[in-house]
Amino acid sequence: MFNSTVLEVGIGLIFCFCAVSLIVSSINETLASMLQLRSSQLLEGVKDLLNDPKATGVVLDLYNHALVNPRGSAGMATSTAELCGKPSYIPSKHFALALIDVLQNRGQTKQSLAVAIDAISDAQLKQMMQGMYDRAAGDIEAFEQSLSNWFDNGMARVAGAYKRRMQLWTLIFGFTVAVLFNIDTVHLFQSLWVHPGMVQSLSSSNAANVEQAMSALNQLPIGWNRAPTEYSAGQLLAFLPGWLLTALSTLFGAPFWFDLLQKASNLRGSGPNTAATPV
Repeated sequence: MFNSTVLEVGIGLIFCFCAVSLIVSSINETLASMLQLRSSQLLEGVKDLLNDPKATGVVLDLYNHALVNPRGSAGMATSTAELCGKPSYIPSKHFALALIDVLQNRGQTKQSLAVAIDAISDAQLKQMMQGMYDRAAGDIEAFEQSLSNWFDNGMARVAGAYKRRMQLWTLIFGFTVAVLFNIDTVHLFQSLWVHPGMVQSLSSSNAANVEQAMSALNQLPIGWNRAPTEYSAGQLLAFLPGWLLTALSTLFGAPFWFDLLQKASNLRGSGPNTAATPV
């Protein structure tokens, strides 16, 4: 059994980072759901992809299609504001089939695919789709696959933009939580180094969900000893490096810290832990 001050301090810090990351992740997911951030980001990505920034043309028709938006409005929406239940994910196959369907039915009667592509008003989109159609050489399945691949590439960029956006919010919320609960990594390290026994009872089982994590955090030397207004400006500034370190730790995500906590707990000799990984 390996048990040392270094390991105990490490477990204490890792547990703290895991708990804070779990809290911040929960805040992020709640806000993303309430504000429909994923569906909004997807819509912006589709508008960019189809060169329809106001979503008044092909994008609106696409979002009125059941393959793209099966939970859409009862009737045909005349603007994206009227759309109900905008999707947060569109399978690339469904996008390709719906786009072909939309293009072929934009006229009074259903048009051939070649005529429908030639009728596209946006020059860049028209050129791109004509190139795909020519390379498919009349093979509709090959054309659909090209559209699917094009959509997947576009959505990869959208996912990257969404991830960067959420990382910024993660950092902001992480810093906010650190300040509200005065989770100063520097002070925590110093306290645990002197009193490593504080973390004897902490393990990955204490970080399986937000409630358990917040409860277990009370065992660590964090929090305000008095009202923040009673501290001098210099004392508050001294907390800043520790708060920033706590906030930066949330960028790794709760699953990363949870896995590390399990490994450290097992190394300490607590045995394999069956707690579920937080998401």
